[in-house]
Amino acid sequence: MNQSDIVIVGAGHGGAQCAIALRQNGFAGTITVIGREPEYPYERPPLSKEYFAREKTFDRLYIRPATFWAEKEVTFRLGCEVVRVDPEAHELALSNGETMAYGKLVWATGGDPRRLSCSGADLAGVHAVRTRQDCDLLMAEVDDGIRRVVVIGGGYIGLEAAAVLSKLGLEVTLLEALPRVLARVAGAQLSEFYENEHRAHGVDLRTGVAVEGLEGDGHRVTGVRLADGSVLPAEAVIVGIGIVPAVGPLIAAGAAGANGVDVDEYCRTSLPDVYAIGDCASFACAFAGGDVMRVESVQNANDMASCVAKALCGDEQPYKAFPWFWSNQYDLKLQTAGISKDFDASVVRGDPASRKFSVVYLRGGKVVALDCVNLVKDYVQGRKLVEAGAKVDAERLADPDVPLKELL
Repeated sequence: MNQSDIVIVGAGHGGAQCAIALRQNGFAGTITVIGREPEYPYERPPLSKEYFAREKTFDRLYIRPATFWAEKEVTFRLGCEVVRVDPEAHELALSNGETMAYGKLVWATGGDPRRLSCSGADLAGVHAVRTRQDCDLLMAEVDDGIRRVVVIGGGYIGLEAAAVLSKLGLEVTLLEALPRVLARVAGAQLSEFYENEHRAHGVDLRTGVAVEGLEGDGHRVTGVRLADGSVLPAEAVIVGIGIVPAVGPLIAAGAAGANGVDVDEYCRTSLPDVYAIGDCASFACAFAGGDVMRVESVQNANDMASCVAKALCGDEQPYKAFPWFWSNQYDLKLQTAGISKDFDASVVRGDPASRKFSVVYLRGGKVVALDCVNLVKDYVQGRKLVEAGAKVDAERLADPDVPLKELL
C-alpha cells in the first residue's frame, strides 16, 4: 500500500500552498498531493482572463515549476482522484484502483462547475470555465470560427468570459436570472456600472431572464430557449452559475457539512486528522459577522493552507485572514476588500461615469467592505477601515477628496 505522512487532496492553489508552507515551516516527513488534472498546480484566475485572451501562455501560469516540487520532495499523483475515505483506517481509495494511507489528510478539492439541469445541458459546445481543458476546448472552437456565444450567469466568471469574448470580436449575449448582475456579492451601484460597461462594449446583456432549455442538432448546441419561448441562436454556450463543493467522499465518510464541509477555527473537519481548506471549506467568518459560509477566493485558499501547515508543524493558531478579491474586465480592475454580506447602507465615492470610483458598504455605521474600480488608493486605505471595523461619518466618506486613511 502507498502511504504518506501528509496527503493533500487537490492540486489547486490551496493544495500547492499547503505543500509549500509545510516545507517552509520545517516539516521533514513525506508529502503527497493527489490531483484530478494531469497538470502540476497552476493559477486559476487567469484562465477566464489573460489565458483565454491569449495574453499569457499556460507555462506562465504554473505556481511553481516541476523542478521545485522535486527539490522539495513533494510527490504528486496526477490524473486521479479520491473516491472513498476511511477515516478509521486513515486510508484513501483512488480512482485508479490504488489505496493510499495517510497520517494527516488535507482536503483542498475546491468545487466543480454547477451544471444546468435543463434539457440539452449535455450537448457539445456547452462549456464551463474552471480548468485548462475547459478553456482549451473553448479556445479551439473560437479558432474554428464560432461567432455567436451565449453566456449564462452574471457572476464574475460569466462577466470576465463575456469581456474576453467581446474583445475577440464575437457576438456575445449574457443572461442573468436575477434582476441584476453580481446580485449575490455586490451592491446595486456596482451592478449597474458593470451592466452599462458590458453593453457599451457590445454585449447583449439581459437580466431577469430564465433559461428553459438548450436546443441542438442532435450533437451540438444551436440555441438557448428562454422561459418566454424565444430562442437565442448560439454556436457555443458558457455556463457560469457557481460551483458545487467537491466534498462527496468526505461527507460519505461522516464529515459534518451541508454547504461544503464544516471546519472549526483551525480548519479541522469533524473527522480525526482531517483538515479542509479553500472553496470547499465552510467556516464561521469573522468578517461576515460570524456567519458560517464558504469563501471562494485564492486568498482564502492560500491563507487557510498556511494556517493548516503551521498547525501540522506544531504552531496551531486560529484562522483570521483578511478576505480580498479581484476581477479584471476590459480595462477595469476591480479590487474588493472584506465581505459585503448583510450590509445595511452603501456610499459611493467618486463618479462611476469616470470609471474610477469606490462603493463602501456599511453595517451599523461600520465599514465592512469596499468595491474599488480602478482606485488602488481607496482599496489599500479602505482595507484598514474594514480590519478595524471603523465607524465613519457617511458625509466625509462620500467625499472622494477625503483620503480614507483620515477616517480611521
